[in-house]
Amino acid sequence: MSAETHDPLHRYTPLQASDEPYTEEQLASLRADAEQIMAKYPQKRSALLPLLHLIQSVDGYVTGRGVDLCAELLDLTRAEVSGVATFYTQYKRHPNGEYTVGVCTNTLCAIMGGDQIFDEVSEHLGIGHDETTADGKITLERVECNAACDFAPVVMANWEFFDNQTPESTKQLVDDLRSGTPVAPTRGASRVCTFKQVSRMLAGFEDGLADEGVGAGPASLEGLKLAKERGWTAPDAEETTDPSTEDTTSDPEPETGEEHSSAAQPGTGEEKDA
Repeated sequence: MSAETHDPLHRYTPLQASDEPYTEEQLASLRADAEQIMAKYPQKRSALLPLLHLIQSVDGYVTGRGVDLCAELLDLTRAEVSGVATFYTQYKRHPNGEYTVGVCTNTLCAIMGGDQIFDEVSEHLGIGHDETTADGKITLERVECNAACDFAPVVMANWEFFDNQTPESTKQLVDDLRSGTPVAPTRGASRVCTFKQVSRMLAGFEDGLADEGVGAGPASLEGLKLAKERGWTAPDAEETTDPSTEDTTSDPEPETGEEHSSAAQPGTGEEKDA
């Protein structure tokens, strides 16, 4: 389905019920991990966001049984958990692909080719926004901003950066992901992890990949390079504006000499009765 014909109401898809309970092994593992997460917070209800990521690391999206477990662990109502799970776009309301490919179509990326990338990749895969390929490999998304405008147009695969993309390079990216060909992001980790693996990392369990590659590319460092070449430095804290040089003169009185009254009738010069 093309992006143009895709139902825009997809974002209102309710959380799907999940009647199948967790196995004893799954439940024991989830509870153990949840205890580690909750121990980081003075109030355990504050652990809801990472716990939802933990649910996704097992189920692949926020399931009904996952909502029930979070509510039980955090002494929340099911409605409170669902309200959070349906607010943030990183929490999926239906089965998600193994790889979420997000194409930035915000202003700068859009005019640099982001819209064209999305349209061509959408046609290439036969899916629209927030839809998943039949093989369960790719979920395609329009993303408002990937926070990498200096490398526009930018595509992310499970939140790993792919900079300066074109329609052809992005189609090659999704083809490689579907075929199992190793894919290396432009910056950061040396490989793209699966959606479930990334969800566990977002829950607070380190995967050891954060410092593998370059964090900031040349475009991001250009300003720093220029500052060093020209000897520019930030002002010291004490180098503040001298109050004695500031203009503290109050606004002059109106030249008419008439005192302003908010009660004056416009155009008449008359005043309202008190």
